[in-house]
Amino acid sequence: MAIQGIDATPQPRRIGRSILAVLAGLVFIFVLSLGIDQIFHVLGVYPPWGEPMNDTGDNVLALSYRIVINIAGCYLTARLAPRNPLRHAIILGVIGLVLSTFGAIGAIAMKMGPAWYPILLALSALPCAWIGGMLHAGRDRSSAAT
Repeated sequence: MAIQGIDATPQPRRIGRSILAVLAGLVFIFVLSLGIDQIFHVLGVYPPWGEPMNDTGDNVLALSYRIVINIAGCYLTARLAPRNPLRHAIILGVIGLVLSTFGAIGAIAMKMGPAWYPILLALSALPCAWIGGMLHAGRDRSSAAT
C-alpha cells in the first residue's frame, strides 16, 4: 500500500550536475583570486609577478580576501549542487586542500614569501568549505520558514 504524496522512486544521481557544481566553485575561486591579485600587482600594492612577497601586510591582505572568496566559491558550489550541498562544498574544500598543499610546497621551495601564508591558505580550505556549505544550508532553512 502506497502512501499518497510520497514518491518512492529513487532520485537519479545527476553526477554531471555535481561535477559542474564543483567546477563552477573552483573556477569562481581561481578567477576571482587571480583577478584581485592582478589588480594589486598593477596598482603596485604587491611586487611584480615572480618576485617574492615578503611583506606581512601583503600576505595578510591576500589571505583575508582568499578566505572570503573560498567561502563564496564553496557557497556557490553548495547552491548549484543537485543534492547534498554541504557534501559538494566539502569536496571542493578537499580539492582546495590538495591544490593548496602542492602550492605551499612549491612556494616554500621557491622562497616566494613567508611559509606561514601558503600553509594557512591550505589549512583554511576545509573550514572555508564548511562555512560556505553551512551558509547555504542556513539560507535554505530561512527560505523554507517563510
